[in-house]
Amino acid sequence: MQVTETAAAGLKREFRVVVPATDLEAKVNARLDDLKGKVQLRGFRPGKVPVAHLKRLYGKSAMAEVIEDAVREANSKIVTDNGYKLATEPKVVPDEGTVEGVIEGKADLAYKVEIEILPPIPLADFKTIKLERLTAEVADPEIDEALQRIADANRPFVAKSEAANKTEAAEKGDRVTVSFQGTQDGQPFEGGSAEGVPIVLGSAQFIPGFEDNLTGIKAGESRTFDIKFPDAYAAPALAGKDATFAVTANAVEAPGAVTVDDDFAKTLGLESLAKLRDGIKDRLAREHAGASRQKLKRALLDQLDASHKFEPPPSLLEQEFNTVWGTVEGDLKAQGRTFADEGTTEEKAREEYRAIAERRVRLGLVIAEIGEKNNIKVTDEQLTAAVMERARQMPGQEQQVWDYYRNNPGALAGLRAPIFEEKVVDFLVELAEITDKPVSREELFKEDEA
Repeated sequence: MQVTETAAAGLKREFRVVVPATDLEAKVNARLDDLKGKVQLRGFRPGKVPVAHLKRLYGKSAMAEVIEDAVREANSKIVTDNGYKLATEPKVVPDEGTVEGVIEGKADLAYKVEIEILPPIPLADFKTIKLERLTAEVADPEIDEALQRIADANRPFVAKSEAANKTEAAEKGDRVTVSFQGTQDGQPFEGGSAEGVPIVLGSAQFIPGFEDNLTGIKAGESRTFDIKFPDAYAAPALAGKDATFAVTANAVEAPGAVTVDDDFAKTLGLESLAKLRDGIKDRLAREHAGASRQKLKRALLDQLDASHKFEPPPSLLEQEFNTVWGTVEGDLKAQGRTFADEGTTEEKAREEYRAIAERRVRLGLVIAEIGEKNNIKVTDEQLTAAVMERARQMPGQEQQVWDYYRNNPGALAGLRAPIFEEKVVDFLVELAEITDKPVSREELFKEDEA
């Protein structure tokens, strides 16, 4: 095997590899000789099939396997001998017009291999990192607001005809139980009909415009109206399409009064109002902790970005930019907006999002390097727990979720990556100098303009 470097520019390398036909033939003969003792062919005793006969039957397939192994071995040797870390899989380009001759054993295996490597990443001294961690106590007014939302969601409804000081016509906040049939061009469509569906007007449960058309309806009344499905509707067959709905109101109910006391708490499975408030406080405290963690992580990533400047591999940058840009274009299309509506131009937006993509690639490489240098790994138990959590989110489809991740290494890697990132963040937070800063809830949850 002969390996020669033919080009080196930036993070790109190019090599020419030649494997003599005699070497390939020797490996093919060794495979066929091994096969001789295993294969059973009519007319031959076990182990007595001539290699020449096996070559006629299996020679080309054996050669294909030998070539595949030779390419893999040569590429691995290039990477190992040079101490490279690959950014992407090597690109193999066979010499033009030689493939058939190589398969037939008449020509040397000669090809060009193009590789892109990762740059060296000198890591900063993480003990010099100083971070401010925002914290916010859960105040009683916040608990009161959350408690009121729970009460509103669990309030009883009574028929409009029985409600005091109410007309029978439906208005915002009322619950209308409807049966409907949707059609497109006069034909019913899948998922377009239902019976006895309760809708609280103003809750935005249905597609835009549906609830508005129920305002003022009375029990027993029927209405027909046209609606356009959103461009980003989950069912592609309906996205952006017009439909006509024939709706009948089976009942119109007004929200009744609810008393927030121990009895109300018991309807939710808790023994007292105090226990309910404690549960709400715990949930809000977890929300605060999550928001605090996200802001701390963002500040940490900002510092990592500032202290690790290097040229990212072009192919990784292009892949990331295409992913980001595809999301941007998809969002604009779904919202029916343009770059002008966003106060920019496509050219400026491309420049901004390419910078975002570059930051993401660099940070991803830095985090991977930190994890490797400090032996940070995602355990099988942690990965299994993540799959179990996904399965719990889809009741009744747990087995399908398990099978999906077991049979899709890429999907499993998608679960491993965020776990790995959080473990690296935990590692860095332990080393950094952290100062807690009490703030209001509003400041804690304020979105960063950047």
